[in-house]
Amino acid sequence: MKTNSFAHTLARRPLSTLALTVVSALSALSFAPAAKAQTEIQWWHSMTAVNNEWVNDLAKQFNESQKEYKITPVFKGTYDESMTAAIAAFRAGNAPHILQVFEVGTATMMASKGAVVPVGKVMADAGFKFDPSAYVPAVAGYYTAPNGQMLSFPFNSSTTIFYYNKDAFKAAGLNPDKAPTTWPEVVAAATKLKDSGHKCAFTPAWQGWTQLESFSAWHNVEFATEQNGLGGLDARMKINSPLHVRHIETLAKMAKDGSMAYKGRGNKAEASFVSGECAMITTSSGFYGNVSKNAKFAYGLSTLPYYPDVQGAPQNTVIGGASLWVMSGKKAEEYKGVATFFNFISTPEVQSASHKRTGYLPVTTAAYKLTEASGFYKQNPGTDVAVTQMIRKVTDKSRGIRLGNYVQIRTIEDEELEQVWAGTKSAKDALDSIVSRGNELLERFEKANK
Repeated sequence: MKTNSFAHTLARRPLSTLALTVVSALSALSFAPAAKAQTEIQWWHSMTAVNNEWVNDLAKQFNESQKEYKITPVFKGTYDESMTAAIAAFRAGNAPHILQVFEVGTATMMASKGAVVPVGKVMADAGFKFDPSAYVPAVAGYYTAPNGQMLSFPFNSSTTIFYYNKDAFKAAGLNPDKAPTTWPEVVAAATKLKDSGHKCAFTPAWQGWTQLESFSAWHNVEFATEQNGLGGLDARMKINSPLHVRHIETLAKMAKDGSMAYKGRGNKAEASFVSGECAMITTSSGFYGNVSKNAKFAYGLSTLPYYPDVQGAPQNTVIGGASLWVMSGKKAEEYKGVATFFNFISTPEVQSASHKRTGYLPVTTAAYKLTEASGFYKQNPGTDVAVTQMIRKVTDKSRGIRLGNYVQIRTIEDEELEQVWAGTKSAKDALDSIVSRGNELLERFEKANK
């Protein structure tokens, strides 16, 4: 019978030698340096499809670049669902380290005293240089407190742009290389597309963002008082102006004659563009990754349409997308891991690669210059539209929108606009209702946070 050589050797040794061997082995084990466990950082996000793949790849890239920290991305549903889940988790004492929050949740997060740690402090405490001036001004300004401290980390910053199906344009007798740049041109193109047999000529995604918020900034008109909420908690809505009414009436006529099709809230309409069903769409620049990967037709990207008779138009569009907030109550080593990750995704190389892949803005000036130098914009016409819309000089009416309870106000906008598209409410009545219902929520937020 074959014996185990190690056991056989031990058995032939004297007892004292055997004891010495065992003690030596145990001593060696006890004094061997233990492998340092990685510090895990939980990152809750709301990215789906190709953008979910991007988030996972960023985490993988960071995790492979060093051994101390491990970023674990966790999809937690839509933006409002993940925000609700994080608030519940914070109260229960098990919040994530990083929470992705869409831009309309910024005022709510700012008012959540004790729940978050300003990103500027997290970076400084970890010893990283963090200069807000390195970021595109319209991006940095939105997430910066009045005292100059940056509160959250700009991540998937986007803005609203116009996409169109070049093949559908060609089939309808339209110039496929010229996007409609004004709303009268959109109406005319939609009519031609419909007459050529295209069942869905135009559809709006994120209708509150594209047709009310960005529309206001693009035309340099107030969305709300107090610099659209950036100047104080006593802001009140102003989107029932003659220009706003005129625009919603224009879209209502398109809905009635069948040249516009409403496909649902949020980004639901995007699927109808990628499939080829709808020929024109206003939505996020962050939709580019989906279009470039999945569209089976030639497409174009262009600026938001505007009304040419409005003085000051076009001005600039407002920021969309989301930023990363750092939740409180964590250990110093964990915060250092968060800072290390933020430092990694701030590098021009990572920023530029993300911008090229997704269509989200390069949030630093260095990343924009690197992308431009690479020839990407020349090779992919229209991919610089989001950047050029955002880097224009801003005014007090176009700097951005920061209102309390705005997640709920967006829902009100959806409810009222849906009645307009269905033909059961006039544009004026719907906008008046958005203003009155929205102002009730703003008053409530002001009282709660005085």
